[in-house]
Amino acid sequence: MAEIKVPELAESITEGTIAQWLKQPGDTVEKGEFIVELETDKVNVEVISEEAGVVQELLAAEGDTVEVGQVIAVVGEGSGQKAAPAPKQEEPKQEEPNAKAQQTEDSPVAETTGEQPSVSDPSSPEDRIIASPAARKLAREKGIDLSAVQTADPLGRVRVQDVEAHGSQPAPQAKQEAPKSAAQPQQDDRIVREKMSRRRQTIANRLLEVRQNTAMLTTFNEIDMTNMMALRSRKKDEFVEKNDVKLGFMSFFTKAVTAALKKYPNVNAEIDGNDLLLKKFYDIGIAVSTEEGLVVPIVRDTDRKNFAEIEREIGELAKKARDKKLQLSDMTGGSFTITNGGVFGSLMSTPILNGSQAAILGMHTIQHRPIAIDKETMEIRPMMYVALSYDHRIIDGKDSVGFLKMVKDLIENPEDLLLES
Repeated sequence: MAEIKVPELAESITEGTIAQWLKQPGDTVEKGEFIVELETDKVNVEVISEEAGVVQELLAAEGDTVEVGQVIAVVGEGSGQKAAPAPKQEEPKQEEPNAKAQQTEDSPVAETTGEQPSVSDPSSPEDRIIASPAARKLAREKGIDLSAVQTADPLGRVRVQDVEAHGSQPAPQAKQEAPKSAAQPQQDDRIVREKMSRRRQTIANRLLEVRQNTAMLTTFNEIDMTNMMALRSRKKDEFVEKNDVKLGFMSFFTKAVTAALKKYPNVNAEIDGNDLLLKKFYDIGIAVSTEEGLVVPIVRDTDRKNFAEIEREIGELAKKARDKKLQLSDMTGGSFTITNGGVFGSLMSTPILNGSQAAILGMHTIQHRPIAIDKETMEIRPMMYVALSYDHRIIDGKDSVGFLKMVKDLIENPEDLLLES
């Protein structure tokens, strides 16, 4: 018999949430096969079984919070044949207390949830129903009798969707609810209450923590994208043919930020107690939007990478993020972050600092606007607003403005950017 425990996740992560059980009690599992998916603050982690056998018991339900080292399932020896539900018409015989306890331990209910049937009514029909932990939990929350839930499962096992379908059915008209007191809040069918995912809760908590624990300010500027877009247009076909990757905007901004970080080292720092940690490396986080929320994988050593290497790595990390294949190592240790709200049409915004980092650059949509070239000439130019949010405890206003101005100058003069990098 083998215990499935929550593995070590990362130095800063001590718990996770059961996102999905990939195996159920009675299922056969091979050594090294995934048995459960955990959702952590940053990524989803699939846990494997160290032994081959049959899943005997799940000790946590989907949605439960579990800690590192906690036993969440038991795998034992067996044929892998699923236990059939006990016949409902058969009444249990009176047995001695020890025999009843043994029957409880061996029953399908104990294998499924690890819960003990009611002492007052051990023959309750609901206790003999085979149901997934998530379905049983949902039924309890909705006050639904599992024995009344219809299921299409050939083995008679009740799933979450069966409980949801049962809960959506209109209640019998013969049953009338007692009038609610004036003190009770009236239920509004137009409002749907959903539990926030663990990652969304983490995002909310950390954003609030940043606002409360830093002296965050934001400075703005605008960039004339004419020269950079012209250079990109001239070189894009040659670049793809030579490097087998497209030349995008992010490599330009990543290299511009890297050059500016070298000139303004406090922007590449963080506070640790009463100390200032000046980072002598350039690991740039690139914010990527996914269905579960924003994630920030890291492009390492951007000062040592050329444009093609940066573009290729950004593309690979973005694909891993969309496919939920990011590892914790892909998202830890960044020194600065770039976020691009422009891909969604944002004209201007105030980005919030990422964790303990001192600053973050926000890019925005490119919009053609009339720009005064001199006192007599006006032209329509592709313009982008950029924003630098920074921790004023570390970075003075002069340095923040100078940093953003340098990024602007390098993007507007991409040949200088090539010399800087």
